[in-house]
Amino acid sequence: MSGSEESQMAEEQISRKAAKKEAAKQEKLRRRQVSTLSAAASSLSLDDPFAHNYGDVPLSSLQSSEDADVNDWTEVGSLNESWNGREVLIRGRAQTIRAVGKKMAFVVVREKGFTVQCVVTSQPESVSLQMVKFVASLSRESIVDVFGLVSVPTVPIKGASQQVEVQVKKLYCISRAISTLPINIEDAARSEIEIEKALQAGEQLVRVNQDTRLNYRVLDVRTPANQGIFRIQCQVSTIFRQFLLFEGFVEIHTPKLIAGSSEGGSSVFKLDYKGQPACLAQSPQLHKQMSICGDFGRVFEIGPVFRAEDSFTHRHLCEFTGLDVEMEIKKHYSEVMDVVDRLFVKMFDYLNENCKKELEAVGRQYPFEPLKYLPKTLRLKFEEGIQMLKDANVEVDPLGDLNTEAERKLGQLVLEKYGTEFYILHRYPLAVRPFYTMPCHDSPLYSNSFDVFIRGEEIISGAQRVHVPDFLAERAQACGIDVNTISTYIDSFRYGAPPHGGFGVGLERVVMLFCGLNNIRKTSLFPRDPLRIAP
Repeated sequence: MSGSEESQMAEEQISRKAAKKEAAKQEKLRRRQVSTLSAAASSLSLDDPFAHNYGDVPLSSLQSSEDADVNDWTEVGSLNESWNGREVLIRGRAQTIRAVGKKMAFVVVREKGFTVQCVVTSQPESVSLQMVKFVASLSRESIVDVFGLVSVPTVPIKGASQQVEVQVKKLYCISRAISTLPINIEDAARSEIEIEKALQAGEQLVRVNQDTRLNYRVLDVRTPANQGIFRIQCQVSTIFRQFLLFEGFVEIHTPKLIAGSSEGGSSVFKLDYKGQPACLAQSPQLHKQMSICGDFGRVFEIGPVFRAEDSFTHRHLCEFTGLDVEMEIKKHYSEVMDVVDRLFVKMFDYLNENCKKELEAVGRQYPFEPLKYLPKTLRLKFEEGIQMLKDANVEVDPLGDLNTEAERKLGQLVLEKYGTEFYILHRYPLAVRPFYTMPCHDSPLYSNSFDVFIRGEEIISGAQRVHVPDFLAERAQACGIDVNTISTYIDSFRYGAPPHGGFGVGLERVVMLFCGLNNIRKTSLFPRDPLRIAP
């Protein structure tokens, strides 16, 4: 083909596109949808009169489709019987493709966790055998645009969430996935119960282990359970923010590069900061307290937290999202516990009421019982908890911290006695709390501090803080912290500091325990632990 012929063809294509665009302005939504798709089509077969109804869309078409209207598209999740007889344009992933002979193919299209069955049948007026063949050759998880007529089948559709079908008139592949995926979505979505039942029946199903899931996390998060988990996680942080804003808190953003430890101990990621020793913040603790000294009154932060601990447990990560609160106290540290009570009861109520589909999706793969909690959160003194454990013949140090086994046992005892899996344990021994924790006024052995538990596991740590600078420096030295590394923090209290307290909780741990999951890596989008820094 000569250069002039190519130029003429290009001009003709531009003219046709302009004509279709002009015609679309005068016609209904159906005509606009057809025009948008037809303009994008490529990879046409010259011997197929309906080649413009299907094909791979080149990048150039996607880059230059300014005439497309976002209102042309319909979300898969909105399709129901009320759409019967209407033409729609949808975009999603080809979850499964199944050919039935040469004249028919089925494609289940998935978008945002919702699926719809699309039927491609050879028809003299619009769908050719070549189109059916093209559809059957698609690789799973490819991105496709489908234009067709919605119909309601006479029997229920088992393989899709939406109980309607789309009779396909046009189908274009926007992005092809590789032909063989490292993990299959249906394998990653299976529950252990399903796998065990299959084994008992003599059938062996693929079990995708945790490391494989995390190695191919982009595929793993496409499962219905993971889609539910991270949508629930989104709601947890949203409720946290909205509740505190309503309560008069100010959202702040503190530095993650600091000169010294914020929690005490050696579990920090150390680094060189322009020739000075520095580390990644273990929490926003020091700076959120300094913000209270700056007269904000009530503050909160949602941000990354870094812990260099060599923890290989089911509930620890080297990086997680912290939900932190700090507030002035008028009379007693119970004011902080009041906020915890109202915040989390409201959060649990909202999730149960508004995230039913997400919770069901999680439960299908990871079965769990709904969290048991009270309208008014139970509060127990540490001494009371110790006594309950002693009465159950569990040996514990009355002035030490609770280990994981003791926490779980106490959670079981509390559930049996009070009927709740969410409770507050307060007045902890001072020796097991950070240096900035205020001792109890009536006993130097205990502190104005608390932990909060869900399903027998600690989820929140909080306390009243020491706001007297000389006493604060004394406490820091006693805990082995170089006062020089936190001098600006201590100095901030020398200018007048109100009594205050606060708490911190990990976002991932909230979701893990609310959903009854067995590993925090399930609730971290791209988890970082001592052995993993990719993907």
